[in-house]
Amino acid sequence: MKKLCFAWFAVVLAACTTTQPEKKAAEGTYDGELNILMLSDAGRNGSYDQRLIGEWMGVYADLLGPEFVISCGDLFHYEGIQSTSDPLLWSNFESIYTHSELQCPWYGVLGNHEYRGNTQAMIDYSQVSRRWNMPARYYTFAVPLDDDEADSDRVRFVFIDTAPLIDKYRRESDQYPDAQRVDPDEEVRWIDSVLNASSEKWKIVVGHHPMYTYDDKDDIEQENMRARLEEVFRRNAVDAYFCGHIHTFQHIRTGRDSIDYIVNTSASKQRAPQRGPLTQYASENSGFGLLSFDKGVMHYTLVNSRGELEYEIERRK
Repeated sequence: MKKLCFAWFAVVLAACTTTQPEKKAAEGTYDGELNILMLSDAGRNGSYDQRLIGEWMGVYADLLGPEFVISCGDLFHYEGIQSTSDPLLWSNFESIYTHSELQCPWYGVLGNHEYRGNTQAMIDYSQVSRRWNMPARYYTFAVPLDDDEADSDRVRFVFIDTAPLIDKYRRESDQYPDAQRVDPDEEVRWIDSVLNASSEKWKIVVGHHPMYTYDDKDDIEQENMRARLEEVFRRNAVDAYFCGHIHTFQHIRTGRDSIDYIVNTSASKQRAPQRGPLTQYASENSGFGLLSFDKGVMHYTLVNSRGELEYEIERRK
């Protein structure tokens, strides 16, 4: 395992605008051939921990040079955005993640709060922002881990649109008017076909709603997700499913397959976690994730709002 250690503590400390005295550079961060920052449920106009976590993301981005950032949805609480000129795009996104290394591409999925607004505006903002990328409601791409671009050394990312896969969002057309614009069966067929055709070493799926979690939300959301996707993921050997929505960090393994189900913690307002028999780890801390790949290694690290490396997951092939 590669480790990136930092001797320039004072430089990093000076770069942070927060006055928290305990802020310090973390040692032992995993540095892969491909580095990605991942956040979820962040949009609070900078309040709660959003701005602090944005600063920490800048610190780690400066150290790792991420290829891109992934948003697992709900970047815009509470009612999404209404247009590509909505002020929330500035107060929730552009003015928060200002570090130069965070001007890399951002790839996002739609959360339930985006579905309260104009979801097409989220897609259209890709034509306005130099870093926001959402070509469609669900989409895919592969990234090579070295110069030869062999499929065996690539990562396949599949970004999915989860709200239309859950019955209640399609039924509640007054609150989520755009959810009926997506045919859930058609989307599942697309997900299955993309994963089935994939010959890449790593298969990573990103959505907003969990398939497995312990929380106070209606279990029917998870049941709908599992009914539509669990067998598809197993049959096509998905390595990990990353999501958000719960505002806690949870790592779950079912024991029935090798898939890592990772619920990213909130990048602003956190809730108290719950635990169950499938829980590998749960955290009450807000924060963000570092996702890294080498040819035979996938490595995920939870970074909490104190900038600490709190929990790590590693898969090897």
